[in-house]
Amino acid sequence: MPLKFRSLIAPLALATSLASCHGPKSDTLPPLSKQAMAAVSEKPGAPREELARAVDALFTAKDVGETRAVVVMENGRIVAERYAPGYTRDTRLVSWSMAKTITSVMIGMLVADGRLSLDQPAPIPRWQRPGDPRGAITLRYLLQMRSGLQHTEAGPIPYESSEVRMLFLDGRDNMAQWAEEQPLETVPGSEFKYSTNTTVILSDIAARVLTNNSNDPETRRRAVYDYLKARLFDPLGMTSVVPEFDRSGTLIGGSLMHATARDFARFGELLRNKGSYRGAQIVPRSWVVAMTTPSPKSPQYGLQTWLNNPVKPGADDALFPKLAPHSLFGMVGHMGQYVLVSPRQGLTMVRLGHSDEKQRAALKPLMADVIDLYPER
Repeated sequence: MPLKFRSLIAPLALATSLASCHGPKSDTLPPLSKQAMAAVSEKPGAPREELARAVDALFTAKDVGETRAVVVMENGRIVAERYAPGYTRDTRLVSWSMAKTITSVMIGMLVADGRLSLDQPAPIPRWQRPGDPRGAITLRYLLQMRSGLQHTEAGPIPYESSEVRMLFLDGRDNMAQWAEEQPLETVPGSEFKYSTNTTVILSDIAARVLTNNSNDPETRRRAVYDYLKARLFDPLGMTSVVPEFDRSGTLIGGSLMHATARDFARFGELLRNKGSYRGAQIVPRSWVVAMTTPSPKSPQYGLQTWLNNPVKPGADDALFPKLAPHSLFGMVGHMGQYVLVSPRQGLTMVRLGHSDEKQRAALKPLMADVIDLYPER
């Protein structure tokens, strides 16, 4: 598809044109290092040198922060893979908010098992007391970040923001209880507000369902871990995943899972294939469709999954709708963690590292350059 901006591809096209008229391509572009070329397979499904150059830019551009790992998969095979010094394909890296999408898949499996219902009141006992307006919060509202609960994800004073208080301060020992005690600030379902605390509530719901409302931390921890391992991680071969739990045994499903770049790519491939892996339907196809369908209150958010749709003028796009197909979707984590999935291109791309807000603005066009090398099918 024609794209409005290209940070690498347009210069490459110009360089190719100049090379055909005036001499070899090496006259106009600096030679690639052996490391850059070695990171790309012999037949990557795209121009090999251009792909190597686009991946190299993610590691060498001065304004994008620190890239630690990149994996590109095309139709199920790794076609590019590169790591910064000190990191390897066996290094576990933190998910940050990419964990939210894994939590959504866990909830989807419990819905498919008949143990949860999307449009019934969320099974939080304190919300079910007579007269509590939070009883109107459904599982769907939680998944779409429109619970209506009072929340500040990232305020001007970090230690006063809701997710910092939950993760590291007064809520850290029982994160779900802290999140569930918050009052409403808007009518449930009426407004999108991104909230890490909301995903911890989803994790608590999973633990309640899997343990028949046990409050024993080890029972909760073991039940959720065993379910994820048996139903998701083991079938996909995601052997590196280490999820974190708080002291009460609640999965910190909004921000803290650790895995290798390859295992994050395996999860992205599961979503690209609509929940199927090697002929087995691990997650219902209809759930992945729901995950990637825009919420009524946010065109760029589904069920704990970011979508490549534009938002209102002046607002920040989580992905890059001007630079890649709108069918692309992804997992996005704090400080520049990405799993990007483009079904129409047969593509899954992982980028893990450390980039602040300004650096992420420069990083996204470079990731789009990699994706743009692959045609839509």
